[in-house]
Amino acid sequence: MPFIPHTSDDVRAMLDVIGVKRIEDLFSEIPAELRTHGLPGVPPGESEMEMARTLAERAAMDGAPLCFAGAGAYDHHIPAAVWQILSRGEFYSAYTPYQAEASQGTLQVMYEYQSMMATLTGMDVSNASLYDGASALAEAVLMAVRAGSTRRKLATPGKSRILMPRTVHPIYRRVVETIVSAQGIIIEELDYDPREGYIDPATLPAAPSDFVALVVPQPNFFGVLEDVDALTDWAHSHGGRVIALVNPVALALLSPPGEWGTKGADIACGEGQPLGVPLSSGGPYFGFMTCRRDLVRQLPGRIVGRTVDLHGETGYTLTLQAREQHIRRSKATSNICTNQGLMMTAATIHLALLGPSGLEQVANTCHTNTRALVERLTALDGVERIFDRPIFHEAALRLPMSVAEAIRALAAKNIVAGYPLGRDYPELGEGILVCATEKRTLADIENYYGVLGGVLR
Repeated sequence: MPFIPHTSDDVRAMLDVIGVKRIEDLFSEIPAELRTHGLPGVPPGESEMEMARTLAERAAMDGAPLCFAGAGAYDHHIPAAVWQILSRGEFYSAYTPYQAEASQGTLQVMYEYQSMMATLTGMDVSNASLYDGASALAEAVLMAVRAGSTRRKLATPGKSRILMPRTVHPIYRRVVETIVSAQGIIIEELDYDPREGYIDPATLPAAPSDFVALVVPQPNFFGVLEDVDALTDWAHSHGGRVIALVNPVALALLSPPGEWGTKGADIACGEGQPLGVPLSSGGPYFGFMTCRRDLVRQLPGRIVGRTVDLHGETGYTLTLQAREQHIRRSKATSNICTNQGLMMTAATIHLALLGPSGLEQVANTCHTNTRALVERLTALDGVERIFDRPIFHEAALRLPMSVAEAIRALAAKNIVAGYPLGRDYPELGEGILVCATEKRTLADIENYYGVLGGVLR
């Protein structure tokens, strides 16, 4: 907080009331050997004016580069009204509600968010956010396992197998493995078509006997569009469920998970950062999750319902709160924290301001800009698209030089060039993932083209 109002006399009075001599005494239960004595490397206290200057200088060191990187974190325009409203005390300082006494305003925001996300994904039910997109996918896997295979009995009791395409974000895959691997859940990776960068339904292996769910990203990590209808029908025909991992902005143009294939996906999840949340040096972000009605009892987090009171007035209440604060720990499905509640509120305001047509315009502009960027960069000698398939939002390119060197050279010119693919996909060699949101102009794209051309020469 920028201003702390407590004087030394205020602090002394509070300590007297609770019968403590020093603030340090409040931490007396911590063993002495675990305490830090002093803060080496941290300078002594500065005045407000000195500190403001120090922070401004540090912030200026980061610069304001043109961002052509995506890979799960996107530089979208956020209307000024979003965070102006969100910074009001009613939202900004409201703790994530645990109990029925949560304010009606907070509950209504959650209800409106759920309604918007259920509509956007074409599903029946939405919770009120999770930690981030990666953990949301892990929660979706756990949820699918709890719900069980659509077949009556797995061939191997206690073992569940999830089919995970390599076209899923590599960090998401690592997070899922970390969270679920110790719970008898096997993550089996599916390789992608090397020419088109997607999971070819015709090459899918026979479904294993312990198959529970298939994860379907749309678009996938490469920005490539998967054949979601065929993948969904394949999973359902083999007794498995479908977990859709989606970009919420893309859903303004693409078919929602609830309409995939003959029956639609069972669970949809993803990262909500594109909806009104700034990049923020890595967070906080928030995950979203929606599902079909028959799975609602397995949905982690909170669900707010709308009802009427004794006087016929509209009221909102937490109708499902499967957290360890509300039920026995052994039956709890998940947790949530205040930051994610705040980010969910930002998304609600953002979506309300844009509306369906506004979100569609954003998605169209992103797609147009990405196509323009790819067309311009591939005009350079040696730069080529890696995959020959429709894309959204970002694209994988191959450079005729070291990607690491190209990224460093463009960074020196104040351009974030993209995400190096070689670290996670060695078979792609000098591949780079580039992205252009609605904030990038034709002049920005021309700047990237000119600088990269100079580097290549």
